Amino acid sequence: MKILIATNNDMGLYNFRRELVEELIKSNEVYLSLPSGEYIQYFIDIGCHYCPCEFDRHGINPIKELQQISYYKKLLKKIKPDIVFTYTIKPNIYCGNACASLHVPYVVNITGLGTAVENGGLIQKVSLFLYKYGLRKAQKVFFQNTENRDFMLKKGAVRTPYEILPGSGVNLDQYKVLKYPSGDTVDFMFISRIMKEKGIDQYLEAATIIKKMHPETRFHVCGFCEQEYEKRLKKLDDNGTIIYHGFIDNMKDMYAISQCIIHPTYYPEGLSNVLLESCACARPIITTDRSGCREVIDDSVNGFIVKQKDSQDLIKQIERFLALNKDERKAMGLAGRVKVEKEFDRKIVINKYQGEIHWRKGL
Repeated sequence: MKILIATNNDMGLYNFRRELVEELIKSNEVYLSLPSGEYIQYFIDIGCHYCPCEFDRHGINPIKELQQISYYKKLLKKIKPDIVFTYTIKPNIYCGNACASLHVPYVVNITGLGTAVENGGLIQKVSLFLYKYGLRKAQKVFFQNTENRDFMLKKGAVRTPYEILPGSGVNLDQYKVLKYPSGDTVDFMFISRIMKEKGIDQYLEAATIIKKMHPETRFHVCGFCEQEYEKRLKKLDDNGTIIYHGFIDNMKDMYAISQCIIHPTYYPEGLSNVLLESCACARPIITTDRSGCREVIDDSVNGFIVKQKDSQDLIKQIERFLALNKDERKAMGLAGRVKVEKEFDRKIVINKYQGEIHWRKGL
């Protein structure tokens, strides 16, 4: 079969869907439509056809947005795929729209609703209208959490078959159980793009308070920095409150030194890959009581749940973790590994997509 995959960036495709592409290429002709990036060559080398697609992920210019639909229609007519898999908001809407118009089978993955939908108002209404139009003939709509599913169903944006996936899953062979640190220092880790909605303010405030009470702690920050946080991070790094590592491509070494991953996000994501990877490496987690996070955590079993946008509660949960002895912390991390092995193996996701292909072949 000819399969087209439409998404918005190469890093996400490589980190979270590489195994799916590797499986598909074994017996199918695979085309990729996404902006250029450093990981594109890998997919070309394994046999994929690359179709360059440039668009502004955050743009709202109506003319440029309509041009995106036109691009997808031309691509579909040229390739004539048997089925299309779309990921992320704009490919879901615009490529989905093109597929529906040309009667091309397509499967949509709702990787998160985004702030435009979550914040309400006119932008939400417009976004839901576009979603409804883009998803109207989907063969299947995959959701990554029940809250996104229930919201979209309530708003009438999805009227085709749908199913829940365990996020993007996690590669359990790539992220193995790591030896738990045995030193006296307690290393906490924040791993995310440095932006307000990811809970960086709460993390930095908690780090400032906890560091004074517990000098044995170290607070690491890993991720690409939004410009508004550059000076603040530098100041806190200079005075020893945090250790800022910048963007790190391979996180395994950071997981290895950490004793707990803190992910205080309130960003509307589908399901947190950071949490899945952390649990796979047998690291306890402290994360927010919201969709995309609560699916991965069993409170007081593999970590602690914290209230959204609440620095004081985050400090409280960090104190709870510090009150545990080393064996209890290690056991908490191993409980997370058991959970992801049972519920979030990436092979589950691959099998779901293979099922959609087999269903299409059987028609």
